[in-house]
Amino acid sequence: MQKGKTLIFAHRGSKGTHPENTLEAFREAIRVGADGIELDVHLSKDGELVIIHDEKVDRTTNGSGKVGQMTLAELKSLDAGSWLSWEFAGATIPTLDEVLELLKGTGIKLNVEIKSDVIPYEGIEKKVLETIGRHGYLENTVISSFNHYSVKKIRELNPNMRTAILFMELLYQPWNYAKSVGASALHVHLSVAYSEMAREAPAHGFPIRVFTVNKEKDMRNLFRAGVDTIMTDYPELALAIRDGKRE
Repeated sequence: MQKGKTLIFAHRGSKGTHPENTLEAFREAIRVGADGIELDVHLSKDGELVIIHDEKVDRTTNGSGKVGQMTLAELKSLDAGSWLSWEFAGATIPTLDEVLELLKGTGIKLNVEIKSDVIPYEGIEKKVLETIGRHGYLENTVISSFNHYSVKKIRELNPNMRTAILFMELLYQPWNYAKSVGASALHVHLSVAYSEMAREAPAHGFPIRVFTVNKEKDMRNLFRAGVDTIMTDYPELALAIRDGKRE
């Protein structure tokens, strides 16, 4: 990885080709050489950290109901792959522990998004920090959330933890606000990635990480702009473009 190159994070794993937020999607991201992996974490009914995007299991499994109202055993019994393709039948909702075991020795960066913006899971921040710390992965991790109270809580629990605020709007000098909650980066939606705000942020010490970048034109434009990181469902494509292997 040459200095100055935009990093490529696999959004929910290699979501474009594999069932999102499963070990299968994360293995594919590692295989293609993604610089990082982005994933989403919720709390199960029995207090386990589980990797899934939505508050309900309905969209990405063969089950129905809220994640927070189901035990880990109940969540593990669901098929989280068949909705995308029969070849992924039997894929399950992983725990954060399982993902960190998978990443051991890879050195790949990890972006943990705490999904506490709809359901404020009590104690999730402490559990996330303890789990990442137990696996010795704090140095390779950034924690983000649309719930900026969660971001603030993370920094209160661990002042050295790298954190980022997630947002989708055009904000005035968001780096000043980010400092107030202890964040050290801005994770912004593609719709504001080309704004004056995004161009100015790095000069104030705040890297811009853009989600979700899936079109080749946007990938090329953002690489030229020199943004810190793009998050994409298609990391293999993004890597080929960035590294000059695709005309």
